Amino acid sequence: MANENTFRTSYHEGVSKFRSVRNKAFWQEMLHHFTGKHNELLNFDEIRSRLHLHEEHYQGVHDVPLNQIAGSVGRYKDFTASFLPKKAEMQERWSRIYALANSLEGPPPIELYKVGQVYFVRDGNHRVSVAHQLGSKTIQAHVIELPTTVPLRPRMSDREIEAAEAYANFLEETGLSRAVPGHESIELTVAARYHELMGYIFLHERVQEKVEGHPLTTEEVTADWYHHVYEPAILLIRKYHVLELAKGKHTARTEGDLFLWLMNNLLDLRHQYGDRAPVQSFSGALKTYLEEEHVHVPEALESENDQSVLLTRNQVKNTRPAGAKKPTEPEDPDPSETCSQIT
Repeated sequence: MANENTFRTSYHEGVSKFRSVRNKAFWQEMLHHFTGKHNELLNFDEIRSRLHLHEEHYQGVHDVPLNQIAGSVGRYKDFTASFLPKKAEMQERWSRIYALANSLEGPPPIELYKVGQVYFVRDGNHRVSVAHQLGSKTIQAHVIELPTTVPLRPRMSDREIEAAEAYANFLEETGLSRAVPGHESIELTVAARYHELMGYIFLHERVQEKVEGHPLTTEEVTADWYHHVYEPAILLIRKYHVLELAKGKHTARTEGDLFLWLMNNLLDLRHQYGDRAPVQSFSGALKTYLEEEHVHVPEALESENDQSVLLTRNQVKNTRPAGAKKPTEPEDPDPSETCSQIT
């Protein structure tokens, strides 16, 4: 009897609380409508489709941070991005769960999908909403993970999600996840530039097949490009903390953005000057980048010798990747026909 009275009291508290938070949700929706800011949960089925997610692995029961639950399987329109309830007809269920959460028994674990750093509610949306209002930091959940190397974080903008989708398409086209299991994510700030990055892999394929004398699989080409072109450049960027040195100068860049800048810079110089290009290595291009950003060049970088070798001008002319900006054609052609790659 005492337990029943306690539950009834908590239920009525829940009704009052629901009305308060639903009113808050209304004004929050109005504010976001006028400011144009995103205030909805992520749609799991849409994200799953856009990121080409197929595998599922049960990870057991975990205490999951509430601030990382940012989406739902079927109820993404019923709550705001902070899990405030939107509809009046949700009052009964929400209030009962509020009462249960305040009882000795407590609610059972919810069910979540995990994609990157984001969790999606499979079952338990009301429990997540109530937990937020009770000030909880975590919630117990059965977790099913959909593995991906596509970076997905809570509170990503529409533009960032578009970039994540473009990266998923890049992975699908290049087979990078199959070619280099456990590879580090390649993040670009502009989604359209993944097409340009793909162009450099196709260029690498043409050069490698000319060197090897036979066709190569997509995975073979992608793995070779990752280990012998992309990775060495990224290691140099990190070794000399280039992004940190240039932080705050003009627009923010990711490592992937800077890699494309280096490739375009080196390729354009090679196109114009052939074997007489003034800069022919990633270290030299990094030095140029820092100089253009008006940042002091580390003394060790001045003497770095990373042995980068680029295509000859005639090869560049015939294999320039799609999306790369084409510089002005030089008047004196380079007679060299040596086939080389970045190593």
